[in-house]
Amino acid sequence: MNIQEIIAKKRDKGELTREEIHYFITEYVAENITDYQAAALVMAIYLNGMTKEETTNLTLEMANSGEILDLSVFGKTVVDKHSTGGVGDKITIVLMPIIASLGIPVAKMSGRGLGFTGGTIDKLESIPGYNTNIEVEKFIENVQKVGISVIGQTANLAPADKKLYGLRDSISCVGSMPLIASSIMSKKIAAGAEKIVLDVTVGSGAFMKTKEDAIKISKMMKDIGTLANRETVCVLTNMDEPVGRAVGNTLEILETIQCLKGNMPEDIKEIILGIGAQIIKLAGEGDNLEENRNKILENINNGRAYTKFLELVQIQGGDISYIENPEKFQKARYIIPVYSEEEGYVEELNAEKVGVTSVHLGAGRVKKEDGIDHSVGMWIEKKVGDRVNKGDILAYIHANDTEKGNTAVKDLKQAYKIIKNPIQMENYILDII
Repeated sequence: MNIQEIIAKKRDKGELTREEIHYFITEYVAENITDYQAAALVMAIYLNGMTKEETTNLTLEMANSGEILDLSVFGKTVVDKHSTGGVGDKITIVLMPIIASLGIPVAKMSGRGLGFTGGTIDKLESIPGYNTNIEVEKFIENVQKVGISVIGQTANLAPADKKLYGLRDSISCVGSMPLIASSIMSKKIAAGAEKIVLDVTVGSGAFMKTKEDAIKISKMMKDIGTLANRETVCVLTNMDEPVGRAVGNTLEILETIQCLKGNMPEDIKEIILGIGAQIIKLAGEGDNLEENRNKILENINNGRAYTKFLELVQIQGGDISYIENPEKFQKARYIIPVYSEEEGYVEELNAEKVGVTSVHLGAGRVKKEDGIDHSVGMWIEKKVGDRVNKGDILAYIHANDTEKGNTAVKDLKQAYKIIKNPIQMENYILDII
């Protein structure tokens, strides 16, 4: 058995055996398989897909490529939450402190940005001092002390996925269902959570463009969860436009602070309440979803959720003075308004175009080794359904380069579609599976 034979087999639409997948994962982690060989296999998978059996085997092999955490030390059910990716998606950063404030332990490992979608870790690292790279022992200790820790994927947890994660991004193979499903579920299995809630995004700013595809990948991940003895709930959320108003790392932290202080846009609020209610239920802390929603609102209004966020930032080494005084965050050199040339109602704000624009500004990566400019991005003033007059400000571009900033203005205008008549708004939560 060798990697050339495995690549050729998948290239020719063959089905890989558990043994072949095991060989690939083991040898790739051991660095006996090169990135260009792995890239060839990933591209073949992207083009030809994988069967249910292949996807499950890939997931389990990636999960078992390193350490599998035991979170029973907390003495309570640990529920993990993960998003399939989106634009402006700061739901994890807002929601997890809320959940922890309710006494439910949060031991969360998150990823970096992929393609036009942002990454929780990139956003948290825009907080000066916040350390996403800590040892597992410290991670567990932090949760025991304050009830929450959010870090990047450690070297010992699903290392195969960590290597493939960045590779997929650099060769434009992010949007493959089997690769998305196996990446998400391998991390969740390795991270030790007993139960999982998945935010499966749907629309222009998601990897699943249609509800049908979202249902398909949801069932795929639920099947994997069943085989791994992890109860899994999938919440389908609308990602046709960016979530909230901020797109970009520091800007999304600023919006997170606003949200935890009770100033929460309607889309973020509904998604937070919908997913949060499911987490509380799976954790065994309440079967009534409406009551669970009220618990969330109560801890936002009484300040406990915001306090828990401060505790999270502090225990990870972050400077909480930035959270308490958000004006301290470094701002982009240029803040450029984007004016409407039409009047009417916003029918569309294409999330993918917004995400690509933010990447070109420097908020995301083109290559896996690229750095991130935390200060750039955009603040959206007009969203779908909003009334717009000619000359109104649609958004503000935050840029550190005038040429990139001016290009972003043109690109963002193309993301908007404005029509004469009011539109009927879609739901923010589309389905629960």
